[in-house]
Amino acid sequence: MSQQDSAIERDVMEYDVVTVGAGPAGLSFAIRLKQLNPEISVCVIEKASTIGAHILSGAVIEPGPLDALLPGWRDNPPPICVPAKDDEFWLLTHSGHRRLPIPPGMHNEGNFIVSLGAMCAWLAPQAEALGVEIYPGFAASETLHDETGKVVGVRIGDMGVAKDGSHKPGYTPGIDIRAKVTVLAEGARGHLTKRLVKQFKLDADSDPQGYSIGIKELWQVPEDRVQPGKIVHSFGWPADSQVYAGGFVYHLDKGRVALGYVSGLDYKDPDYKPWEAFQQWKNHPLNKPLLEGGSILSAGARAIVTGGWQSLPKVEMPGALLIGDTAGLLNVPKIKGTHQAIRSGMLAAEHLVASQLAPEGFDARLRASDAMAELKKVRNIKPGFKRGLWFGMLNAAWETITAGLSPWTLKNKADWSTLNKAGEYEQPKRDYLVRTLAPRDRLQGVYFAATEHDEDQPVHLRVRDTSICVTRCAEEYDNPCTRFCPAAVYEIVADESGKRLQINAANCVHCKTCDIKDPYEIIDWVTPEGGSGPNYQNL
Repeated sequence: MSQQDSAIERDVMEYDVVTVGAGPAGLSFAIRLKQLNPEISVCVIEKASTIGAHILSGAVIEPGPLDALLPGWRDNPPPICVPAKDDEFWLLTHSGHRRLPIPPGMHNEGNFIVSLGAMCAWLAPQAEALGVEIYPGFAASETLHDETGKVVGVRIGDMGVAKDGSHKPGYTPGIDIRAKVTVLAEGARGHLTKRLVKQFKLDADSDPQGYSIGIKELWQVPEDRVQPGKIVHSFGWPADSQVYAGGFVYHLDKGRVALGYVSGLDYKDPDYKPWEAFQQWKNHPLNKPLLEGGSILSAGARAIVTGGWQSLPKVEMPGALLIGDTAGLLNVPKIKGTHQAIRSGMLAAEHLVASQLAPEGFDARLRASDAMAELKKVRNIKPGFKRGLWFGMLNAAWETITAGLSPWTLKNKADWSTLNKAGEYEQPKRDYLVRTLAPRDRLQGVYFAATEHDEDQPVHLRVRDTSICVTRCAEEYDNPCTRFCPAAVYEIVADESGKRLQINAANCVHCKTCDIKDPYEIIDWVTPEGGSGPNYQNL
């Protein structure tokens, strides 16, 4: 902490519990806590301008945990909530497609297609009705610690700081929120969680965490094309057999379809462009007729945590807990994490009420729960694909038949370490199409994310040594950040003084891909001013 920082007088708010992140895990936790003990004071802080504005997910949800949390929810469902009806599973080639049997984990009978952003906006008032205080536009910039190192709350980022660090006329110091327990529900690759994992060595006994990037659009198309409740998954083209990737189309109501493409960030090809792969996939003959003549309503991108059972860090530390995607509970073969987020949030609330707000013991409790039993069964499926598509398919079949009872556990490697160097990788045959569907490029895609950042604020994408970008990285990897970012944040520009990295931070949609995939691990995503970032509508 700088001398100037320690001299700033800050308001202090005190609660029994502070929760960072108003996603499904954070809100479910707060609701369950208040259901069990209305006397416990709890606040939920959320960096987005409104609840749900930074939430992006497929999303097909298993309703079991939601039934347990809010038994009457079906009488007053979220605004977008379509019962799942028909499942389809396709293998795509450049110009064709073959229908395959539905993998066991992807049968969706009894599930619901939702907008997770709209669902969180629907959960928030139910939490508030129980006495939970929710503050959107409050971005936690750092954790607070006592003299023993224990977490004792969070500090909200200052508002009104200029790009050069000086204070603008409207400067407001961030509030310190102090609490007996801090619950981190930041979603995939939370920036506070990243620091705490390092500080408390929470990953000492687990594999590195793994991630994918999910890029999604919501389209309005002629209503007669939409079959509400239809769920389509596909894999194959445009990814080559070395990239773990696939697409989804979910038919909603009112002529709306949600579609997206997920690329595993353990890919090796330094020239791979996840955003371009998504656009190619949209133009495939299976998908294009559904979209032609339609319009994009909203678009965005988000990291998805895919390490599974063997990458789960310790989820407790002095004064704090990790839940939901922050812990890494997504079930990869099902492509579902919402039920796990709700389940872990409820479990954390039950643990804290039973233990008089002591985090100790939560890690063991989570590991003994249904949430972890579910992950253990499928632990070997995603890592099997690092040997290629066909080995991965065979391995997945074996693991499914044996219900994960293999006597081995495949290892995960850090995504940043998997890139081949430029020129040392045999370029796959792309077979890419001429695209005609919108958007034409990444910048137009950013427009549909409605992302907003005050240009005069410190850059929230911190590159520790930019000289590497124009020397080693240019030579070894040909600057992959200019390709893996779905929002064209990173550019290498040449001027009279030579080449330099330009960071277009205002474009950022907070997907965290750069923080995960940069081969030198020198990019740190930190939270910008509260309320900044995308304003997703129904993603």
